[in-house]
Amino acid sequence: MKNVLITGASGGMGYATAELFRKEGFNVFALDMRQRDFSDGIVYVPVDITDEESVKDAFSMVSDKVDTIDAIVHFAGMYMLDSLLEMDTKSFERIFEINVFGAFMINKHFRPLLKNGSKILITTSELAPLDPLPFTGIYAVTKAALDKYAYSLRMEMQLLGVEVSVLRAGAVKTDMLGKSTSDLDAFCKKTELYSCNAKRFKEIVESVEAKCVSPEKIAKKTYAILKKNHGKFAYTINRNKLLLLLNAMPKRIQLFAIKKILKK
Repeated sequence: MKNVLITGASGGMGYATAELFRKEGFNVFALDMRQRDFSDGIVYVPVDITDEESVKDAFSMVSDKVDTIDAIVHFAGMYMLDSLLEMDTKSFERIFEINVFGAFMINKHFRPLLKNGSKILITTSELAPLDPLPFTGIYAVTKAALDKYAYSLRMEMQLLGVEVSVLRAGAVKTDMLGKSTSDLDAFCKKTELYSCNAKRFKEIVESVEAKCVSPEKIAKKTYAILKKNHGKFAYTINRNKLLLLLNAMPKRIQLFAIKKILKK
């Protein structure tokens, strides 16, 4: 029986993926800080991916049960919407710790369980290869960093027979989507620099996120990716056409368009 480790397993995408892999006959190790009622065959492993000792403890728990892991799937992450000039320093550091450092910690410490033919799939974002938008910049920057980290890791781990890929997902119907809306509401109320602009931006964000896919669709995509013998580096799902159109424009046109839309 094959073994898969999933981070952020108590969230929408992680939970749906854990359940799908269990149904397909995998032993599933569900890593998360928050426990959830998982089906039989899914082993919950408590972990704070930003704490090295916690990750080491999680590794010990998993390695006591299995000798190898066939795949690591990364869903752990956080969303943040704020001004790069107004956000507090701790928030800036925290999102990097979770979205980038956490993946590094898991891959570093669970590497001994990976074998020739194992795979790592890291969920980044459709924003990762695109130019950041105002106020979502901090989230996009961390996902872009994670995407670049994943490619560098793929270059290295191919020498060990381990394949690394990314899933660049668009809007997904999870708690994170609701957090996006609440974060934007909070930002609109607190910002002192962009009050008028933020209200216009809220309309844009709501229209962009209107089309979202279910966590189950992400789970099926994940399973299909990991089944491939020789997978490519990047996979996408639910890409937003408006964002793609904006990024197809020259940089100066992008800047002019955003300024025209958002400025009073």
